[in-house]
Order: sequence, then C-alpha cells, then structure tokens
Amino acid sequence: MSIVVKGIEKKFGQQKALDQVSFDIKSGEIVGFLGPNGAGKSTMMKIITGLLTQSEGSVDVCGHSNSDITKEYRRKIGYLPEHNPLYLDMYVKEYLQMVGGIYKLPNIKQKVEEMITLTGLEREQHKVIGSLSKGYRQRVGLAQALIHDPEVLILDEPTTGLDPNQILEIRNLITNIGKEKTVMLSTHIMQEVEAICERVIILNRGKIVADSPASELNELKGETEVIIQVELDKECNTSDLEKIEGIKLVEQIAVNHYQIKSDPKKDVRPAIFQFAVNNQLIILGMTRKELGLEGLFHQLTQ
Repeated sequence: MSIVVKGIEKKFGQQKALDQVSFDIKSGEIVGFLGPNGAGKSTMMKIITGLLTQSEGSVDVCGHSNSDITKEYRRKIGYLPEHNPLYLDMYVKEYLQMVGGIYKLPNIKQKVEEMITLTGLEREQHKVIGSLSKGYRQRVGLAQALIHDPEVLILDEPTTGLDPNQILEIRNLITNIGKEKTVMLSTHIMQEVEAICERVIILNRGKIVADSPASELNELKGETEVIIQVELDKECNTSDLEKIEGIKLVEQIAVNHYQIKSDPKKDVRPAIFQFAVNNQLIILGMTRKELGLEGLFHQLTQ
C-alpha cells in the first residue's frame, strides 16, 4: 500500500476536525477525496504530508510512519496545496532549479528540463511566475511537486479558479501522471472525479461517509432514488399520485409542475401516463434523472 491511514483523529481545541478516519490507497490508484468545505479534507492531507500532527491514530506512506518525519518520508510525497505558494518574482526555470537544490538532486538541470516538458511549460520557462496565468501557475506547482520523483502525489483543489480549457489541460496532465504514481486528489468538481478517479472517498464532518470504487458508484446511486419532473395542463392531487406503486414522494414545485421521487428499481412513468389519462390530464413534459454523483454527494453531506 502507498498510503495507510488508521483511526486518525485531529482536534483543534474542543473542535474535532477528524474523527476515526481510516483508509488505504494502493500503489497506482487515483483517488478522489471529496467533502464540503470544513469536512476535514485539507487537514487530512496535511497530516499525510507531515505538515500537521494527528491527535490520535497512525499514517504510513510507502512503509514510512509519520510518527517520525524523516527526509526519506518527505521524499516519498509530492504536494500541491490548495493555495499554490510560489515565488512570484522568480523565473519559472529559476524557481524549479531552486526546488531541485532543496532536494539536493544530483542532476538538477536535467530534472528541470523533464518537468518543464512534462507539465507543458516550454513556452513559459523563461517568464516571471507572477506574469503567468493561473493555469500555468498550477503547472509550475505540479512541476515542483513532481521534480523529486515522488511515489505519492497529494493534490488539494488543483483546478480551483481555472477556466474550462485550463481545467481540461490539468485534468489530462493528472491522468497521465497517475499512470505511474499514486494520486490523492481533493476537488469540488464532480465531472473531474468521474473523468479521472478510480475510487471516491467522501468525508463529512470529519468522518468517512462513503468509500467506493468509481465503477461501483452507479450501484451506490441505485440504492437511493430517481427524480422525475412532470408538468401537467392543470393541477392534480399529489396524494393520489403518491398511491402509485414505486413512488416515494410527490412535491409541487411550481404551478402544475411536480417533482416525483421514485424507487430506482421500478420505472413509474407508464403508471404516471395512465394516471393522467384516468384523471383527464395532459402531460406537457416529463423528465427523468438519476441521482448522479453530485446528488449523491449532496445527500451524503447535507
């Protein structure tokens, strides 16, 4: 295992930020680490990287315990924090050479060239970091996190504030990096998780509320409900609609417009059509949607 987390608790005074958090991540996995603001995601990531110490529990990264943060422990991890700390008055190449020097890399010039190529910074390498767009600053941040060739990459909100094109570029870059490294990725963008993550861990109020392979998320969603929205030509009695087998709840959300929550194992649309016929109603529109990852996230963390 690349990362093994057991029974982690973290308290800030009387507030418990993490409560008995346990999980492990295998080598080569790309894991989405999700949760609302204040759930404890960044705290957990900082504990893994050694920037914070836990109140209880243990963390092991590539066979090294965070109870004794050594140079070898830190070399196993590349970290891009949510607020990417860069020296804005330094040139891109100059900055990466400095980072390589901190790690005492024997072949700094070669490694800097490799990182510039890997992160697509060829055209920007001679520019001052402060003059770069946010997308390219994120690339510089990824380059510094990767320059010492870590086995584990921790990315905290790597696409926050980027435009759609920049998000796609960084997403593709992370996907390529994940072919060779273990990646733990924190984000609020559900499409990003669905596109690149093999597994999803959802944290809420300091506790894990879901931990599932991405391929099994549909099954997890299927255990919840399906939403159907129906627009009729005139008002109907919602209690009569709720008598239809498979319908859990009916809410009137606008004039003659109803939202129906139903059992995902039964398609209730034919019964809704028959209900309309029997009650001399005309269906002006009907849409069906499954809960989806965004809805699942909301349900687990609201």
